[in-house]
Parts: sequence; structure tokens; C-alpha cells
Amino acid sequence: MQLNEDSEHHAISKPSIDVLGQQLANIMSQSPFVAHTFTTYHYENGKVYGKVKSNPDLIGNPNFEILHGGMTATLLDTIGGLEGMLEIYRRDQGTFEEQTKKIKRMATVDLRVDYLAPGRGHEFMVTAEVIRMGRKGCTTRMMLVNDEGKLIAHGIASYAF
Repeated sequence: MQLNEDSEHHAISKPSIDVLGQQLANIMSQSPFVAHTFTTYHYENGKVYGKVKSNPDLIGNPNFEILHGGMTATLLDTIGGLEGMLEIYRRDQGTFEEQTKKIKRMATVDLRVDYLAPGRGHEFMVTAEVIRMGRKGCTTRMMLVNDEGKLIAHGIASYAF
């Protein structure tokens, strides 16, 4: 972030949406909690993506070697929040500082997960889209697929900011 020296109040100038998307993905990838999930987040083509390789620490049922349901919910919740944050910047309402303040306050208020297939695979990818954006919150739809493209779970979540 750069200071806009032309402004009498030295307001922070807003980076491009691509820079903001990459920054959000990087910040989340470096989160201490996310480090325990072995997940990385990336921004490309205007979207945030999450990827995680199968790992014995993430297995819920060792007899079947499937991804733990709590891990699935975590992946869906995190990507939904990230996409909601990015949408706040995309909509560009208010100042950059006001947008950033909303993002810092963002919290999950409701999460629904439908487990559609056993979490089998070597790698999983999670994506999200915003389906509603309001003044005080947003709703996202998320999907988790395995490395064969099979839909493992999908969810819907609401976030307050």
C-alpha cells in the first residue's frame, strides 16, 4: 500500500484488485491455523482458489483414508470468507480504509455443508462465489472437488462485517 501524496489527508491509495487478491491469498496461506491444514491459497483470473494435498494428518477415517469432515468444512468456510473479502474490494463502495475495516471485522455467522461423496483423492481444490452482498454481510456458495474433478462437498455460508 502506498501513501497518496497528492491528498491533503494522506489517504492510502487502493491497489489493483489483482494485487489485493494476491495479498489476501498470501495472508491466508501464512495464517498459523491454515499452516496446520497444509492448505495454500492462490489468486488467478479474478478468483481465489484453495488447494490441499492429501495428508495422513487430515484423514478422518483411517480405514477408508478419507478427508476429515471438519477439514472439509474448514476449507469451505475459509474460501467463502476470502471470496467475500475480495468482493468487498471489487464493489469499491466507500473508501479503501472503510473497505479494509469491513474485511478485518468479517466473521462467519452461518455455515451449511453438504457432504456429497467420500473425501478421497491426492489433492483437493476449493472455490467460492458470492451470491449476495449486503451492507452488513454477504453470502457465498463454495465447492470442494478432488483431483479427478469429483464434487466432494458444497456449502453455503453467511458472513457479517
